[in-house]
Amino acid sequence: MPDAPTLRVLFLTHSYPRVPGDAAGSFLLHLAVALRKERVDVQVVAPAADALPEHDVFEGIPVDRFHYAPRRYENLAYTGEMAQEVQRSWLAKFALVGFLGAEFAAATRERRAFAPHLVHAHWWFPGGLVGTWAAGLAGIPLVTTMHGTDVRLARARTFARPLFRHVLHHSRAVTTVSRWLADEVRDLVPGVAPLVAPMPVATSLFHPAATRSSDRVLFVGRLNAQKGVALLLDAIARMRHQVAFDLVGDGPDAAPLKAQAAQLGIADRLTWHGARPQTELPAFYQRASALVVPSLEEGLGLVAVEGQLCEAPIVAFDSGGITDIITHGETGLLAPAGDVDALAAALDRLFDDPELRFALGRAGRMSALGDFAPESAARRYATLYRSIVAP
Repeated sequence: MPDAPTLRVLFLTHSYPRVPGDAAGSFLLHLAVALRKERVDVQVVAPAADALPEHDVFEGIPVDRFHYAPRRYENLAYTGEMAQEVQRSWLAKFALVGFLGAEFAAATRERRAFAPHLVHAHWWFPGGLVGTWAAGLAGIPLVTTMHGTDVRLARARTFARPLFRHVLHHSRAVTTVSRWLADEVRDLVPGVAPLVAPMPVATSLFHPAATRSSDRVLFVGRLNAQKGVALLLDAIARMRHQVAFDLVGDGPDAAPLKAQAAQLGIADRLTWHGARPQTELPAFYQRASALVVPSLEEGLGLVAVEGQLCEAPIVAFDSGGITDIITHGETGLLAPAGDVDALAAALDRLFDDPELRFALGRAGRMSALGDFAPESAARRYATLYRSIVAP
């Protein structure tokens, strides 16, 4: 857009890369970088974490980090467990109050210094709620994007519904990262028409390699119930093919999952790698014979896109936003949500047919390049921003 004026956009988020290569909120960094080519400058407001500078610049994108509690209690962000922590701990509830106040103060400070044309909040809570205050007081538009966990919060917690409606009704535009999430939002708040605009994946980082293992399956994600790891372990025990599994990630269910694997008699086939930096993930995807995504009601499932870009064939549950990524039999295999036997059968089918693995991997990469390249995402959002600011 060589003739378009430069827009300034303030991102509000509770998840953003803490160090180079960090996977937390990495898609927001990819989007911000790609937006520069669309003549959109981004400034980020994100929470602090241990040993992080208050002001930083990643790939030319400035980030301002706010403190919201005494250092040892700043543990709400970057864990993927904010709602659960607030629900079970009074200290976390007090920290959340501090979080909202500190994010608003930081957003107000950056709004005055940066003078954005609009505010773009990622996740309706807490960023979207704070965005209604910061954008509203300045009289500038608010765009709110929902990624999945925030919509599940609104659906599961009755007390969250009024806040959810407040944020959506005070947003000039609402976007979701998948069609499934858009349907969920419309069901919760009739009359709202979300735009489906997925987040990008670093196509320059994720690419295929020359060789691939013939007997290893990969899982990447949080070790919790929503990611479906317990169901995966049951499926592994029922497979005909005795292949090895690499599990990359950590989470609150790590200990019970390892105990489950031992009880099922499959522990010797599993390698638990813990959480790894995003820069190390391509090697896992490139080696894997297949990537399994057993999540239930995933907002989108960018792990599947990363795997596709590396030409790893995908097996997943037919659930949530994953259907935006995988067309059954063409770019991956889908099993009915929660059906352990069907998941095991789909994995066995891949190992019965090496040519199918190859075909699904190639088709998946071509599909991912078209739908999830940073340039595509940036173009969609830049067009949205200008349509809002132009009037």
